[in-house]
Amino acid sequence: MALIELKDIHKSYHLDGFDLEILKGINLQIEKGEFVAIMGPSGSGKSTLMNVLGCLDSPTSGSYFLDGQPVQSLSSDELAEIRNKKIGFVFQGFNLLNRTSALENVELPMVYANVSAIDRQKRAEQALISVGLKDRMNHMPNQLSGGQQQRVAIARAVVSGAPIIFADEPTGNLDTKMSVEIMELFKKLNEELGRTIILVTHEEDIALYAKRIIKIVDGEISSDQRNDKR
Repeated sequence: MALIELKDIHKSYHLDGFDLEILKGINLQIEKGEFVAIMGPSGSGKSTLMNVLGCLDSPTSGSYFLDGQPVQSLSSDELAEIRNKKIGFVFQGFNLLNRTSALENVELPMVYANVSAIDRQKRAEQALISVGLKDRMNHMPNQLSGGQQQRVAIARAVVSGAPIIFADEPTGNLDTKMSVEIMELFKKLNEELGRTIILVTHEEDIALYAKRIIKIVDGEISSDQRNDKR
């Protein structure tokens, strides 16, 4: 059984009196432990697909099964629980709380999961150590470089043990050196810890870190290939 299975997924938005179709019948399977890059030009539908996969948005029609569970039949509370337990998110803009330390930012998902304060701190410290920020735990985001802020975001995404990590243009605000370091972290999460990584990017060199590259054009999958260069 695939970890993720999409069957004939459509997504439309109602704008100014007409329906704008973004996703046009997506069929897709992703197995546990894969590292997948979703590529496409601006407006291709790749971020909309990411939002559907990450249970942030619902398809207009079609079926989505996550770990065998039909997602479209779940309530908003059940979807929130899935996002908290099974999914970690890393975004281009880091999405850190500015007046909160790196450690407290990483603790946040566990606050919502009602983890005790002692366990939260211990697990957040371990997560930050694992991404190379042992000496930056009490720094505020504005005291960290872009690469360090993204490391905090990655620690926050993995701290709850979520088996699936969604990364939406995670290197978009980083220079080349920092981008390489962040992608090596994702590679480590996939190969050493077995996390399923689903990455959205428009950059070919970033996509090449993945083991499988899916290209989206005009809301449809135009190609789906294994990456032999890995």
